[in-house]
This record gives sequence, structure tokens and C-alpha cells, in this order.
Amino acid sequence: MSVLQEKPELVHVVGIGADGAAGLSRHARTVVESAEVLFGSSRHLDLVPEAAGQRVAWPTPLLPALPGLLAEHADRSICVLASGDPMFYGIGGTLVRLLGRDRVRIIAHPSSLSLACARMGWAVQDTAVVSLVGRPVELLHPRVQPGNRLLVLSADGSTPHEVAALLRARGYGPSSMTALSALGSEREGRVEATADDWKSTVDSLNVVAVECCEAPGARTLPVTPGLPDDAFEHDGQLTKREVRAITLARLAPSPGQLLWDVGAGAGSIAIEWMRSDPSCRAIAIEHRDDRAQRITANASALGVPGLQVVTGAVPHALDGLAEPDAVFVGGGGTAPGALEACWAALRPGGRLVVNAVTLELEALVADWYRRCGGELVRISVERAAPIGGFTGWRPAMPVTQWVVSKR
Repeated sequence: MSVLQEKPELVHVVGIGADGAAGLSRHARTVVESAEVLFGSSRHLDLVPEAAGQRVAWPTPLLPALPGLLAEHADRSICVLASGDPMFYGIGGTLVRLLGRDRVRIIAHPSSLSLACARMGWAVQDTAVVSLVGRPVELLHPRVQPGNRLLVLSADGSTPHEVAALLRARGYGPSSMTALSALGSEREGRVEATADDWKSTVDSLNVVAVECCEAPGARTLPVTPGLPDDAFEHDGQLTKREVRAITLARLAPSPGQLLWDVGAGAGSIAIEWMRSDPSCRAIAIEHRDDRAQRITANASALGVPGLQVVTGAVPHALDGLAEPDAVFVGGGGTAPGALEACWAALRPGGRLVVNAVTLELEALVADWYRRCGGELVRISVERAAPIGGFTGWRPAMPVTQWVVSKR
């Protein structure tokens, strides 16, 4: 049941810029000044000194306290102050999820994205956005591509230095960086330099515009499935590039969906699943501690630090995990009860893909195929390699792949 469901009063969320009340529309100013309770950060509350309502600064952490705060003031008119557009990485979306869209009214101000693109002369629709507010800088990795224009929402004044360091490490030191601070206020600032030369100190309220430019010899990782095998740290327990690309195609990632990567090895399937869309989620299950640590390192290096890694043996390690939309079994499939647990957990309509390289798992897969249907495919890959003074084909281990959707 949503908070305040028995109370029909609206909660107004007003976007405010760095210029404070002076930049508010007449309607927004009326809402702010007439509210009995004003919620917001201390910085936001200081921007409207003339408002007479009770002021409640957000606690830390906010999300656990939010339902109680709203319930405490349920019988009063509430206005929530937010930066710029409250629906752009702001609290507006959280309040809509909590209260329902009929209980929330949003009064938007130009977002930092709109203001920054206006200053840079960039088309908003052509600009990729990455928020590093409370998020790791490694999220930038998939977006660092030749010619890309990025807008980075900074956590504080140290963020531009972190961005510059990541670009240099990736071989993108020549990329131009522009830190735009206090956008829309009288103290608005602008600092420009390349990532190689970045040394500037900027205001804590800033966004960073990046035009990606690689140095000669810089490595660019594709956004399509099938990253080079050497993009991953591994001990040989890795779904190889060609088979991985086929496997991802059969798993068919869609935005917002959750994958279980069972017997994850180096985590390559889970990592590429998450790279397919920023909203894709994955859980990698691996019974060896050293491999689990390697999965975490690979996930950060390849731009998906949010990958959840569970260390333990299947099927017990699967207990209590969120219901998956797709399951990939690359290792551990012969453990008693492993396939049964994966199949039972899979939501209706979900996809199960099993790659078998051993006769034992292949026999299990053949039995499941007989009982549940789906598709059974044999994948064989050969690579050219020297044979004496000549060149011949060296076959990799064939893979038997079973693909099935749960009715």
C-alpha cells in the first residue's frame, strides 16, 4: 500500500535552479510560498529564504526515511524542492513510484542536461548522459567511444579529476573536457582542458562535458556482443568469443531484465548482458573465491560495476535470489538439482540457455530437451594456426547448446 493512500492531498515537486527563487515561474513560486511544509536539501532550502512554511532538510540516508517523513506531514500541503528537472535523475521519479502518479505534481525547471547542452552548442538528443552521483566512475567505460559526446553529472568537485584519470587510462587522454559549474547562476563557471592536461579545481556543483578522442593505439571495445577474449582476466574458464556472441543472441537481453549467470567463470556472459543496456541486471554465481574476485574486477574494468556476484555452489547458492528473466548455465550444470533449481526459479516466458562441453552435461541436456523441448544446437569453431611451415585449422572444443523458453 502506498504511503498516505487515505489522504488525497497532492505533493508538489518544484525544480529549482542555481539562481534560486528568481528563476522560478509565477506558478512555481506560488506553490513554494504557500506550502505548509518544504522538503529539500539544505542548499535547496537556502535558495528560497522568503518561503514561510516549515523547513525539513533531507536526512541521510534519505530513501529509508522518506515514507515516514511524508506520513508525518500527511495532513499538510507539501512542496519538495529538487534540482532542475525533478524527473531527470531526481527525486520526482522516486516520489511517483512511492505515491503513484496521481498524487504527485511536477513543476520542472530546465535540467542540467539542457543547460549544459545549451552552453556547449550540443543537440540534447545526440548527447549521452552518465550520472556519477553516488555511482562509480567505471560506469563511463561503455560510453568511451571515438567521437562520443558525454555529459557527466558530477558527485562533487573531485569528479572531473576521476573522469580525466579514467580517460587517460583508457588511452583517451586527448579528449576535451569542459567543467560547467553553478549553471544558471551569477557565479556560473567554465573550465576547459584535455584529460591529459586536467589539473583544474572546480565548484562542487558541476557537470562535465566530454568529447571523446582516442590517442594513437588506444583500444576501443565494441558495444556489440562478443568482446575479445583478452578483454577479460581469466584462468581459461571463459566462454570464448564466438560462442559467447551466439549465447548472448539466444539469451536475448532486453532493457530492465535480470540474468543469472550460473557457473560464471570469468563473468563474461553476465558482463556482456549488462553492457547491452544500462538497465540490464545480472547475478553471477561462482563457487570459487578467486574466480568470484576476478568477475568483480572484470565487471568494473568493462563498465558494469553493478554486477552482483554470489560466491557458492549451486543449487544452494541460488536460494533467495531475485527471479530471473533468463538463466545461463555454463558451469555447475551437472551438480545434483542444479538444472531443476534454475528451471523452477525462471519466470514464465523466461529463457534458459545451457552450454555443455562435457559428455556428462550433454547427456543431462539431451534428457531435458526430450522432456521440455526447445532447440538443441551443436557449435563448432575452428581457428587458423601454424602447422610447421604451413597453416591449418585447429578446432576448439565443440559446444552443445540447449535453448528453451518456459511456458
